Amino acid sequence: MSVNVVAVITAKPGSEDAVRAALEALVAPTRAEAGCLSYDLSESVAAPGTFVTVEEWSDPSDLDQHLATDHVQGALASVGEQLAAPPAIHPLKPLVVG
Repeated sequence: MSVNVVAVITAKPGSEDAVRAALEALVAPTRAEAGCLSYDLSESVAAPGTFVTVEEWSDPSDLDQHLATDHVQGALASVGEQLAAPPAIHPLKPLVVG
């Protein structure tokens, strides 16, 4: 069963460009991962510097593997000090199907 995920990443004021660039660099390698059905990156219009990914993975284990990849770990290491808080990753459970 696939899993939908929303992740919220918030940059510290003044760090928006660096965080944006790091997250943009994750899109292509993430979309190429086994198990990635979709991966979209957006920035909040209401709260600039707040980035949101909307993802779908074939299986929860694919999400776990994604979070452990070198490209994700490298991006987090490179901008970790520039984040206002740790990324908030929300695997979703559908309440209404259909």
